[in-house]
Amino acid sequence: MVLEDFKDDAPQMKNLDFIMDIPLQLTVELGRTKLLVKDVLQLNQGSVVELTKLAGEPLDVFVNSKLVARGEAVVVNEKFGIRLLDIVSPNERVDKVL
Repeated sequence: MVLEDFKDDAPQMKNLDFIMDIPLQLTVELGRTKLLVKDVLQLNQGSVVELTKLAGEPLDVFVNSKLVARGEAVVVNEKFGIRLLDIVSPNERVDKVL
């Protein structure tokens, strides 16, 4: 690629078009916990598992297992959704990996 290719966005977008249809896995994490095997075996309908996040705390949004954003749960047409509140900066992503 020559320097002139960076003068406007059109050549860059043409170069990125081929990746736009690659599927990614988006996961929203409500919280986490650790359980012993004996505790998992005792779970039944109606059991409550306490998670680490507090009610009202932002939910973590992962793309291919990498934290990319935080958001809040919403209901859209009787389905759960997430409203993004904060996009994780590249520096923060690096800090999470280290």
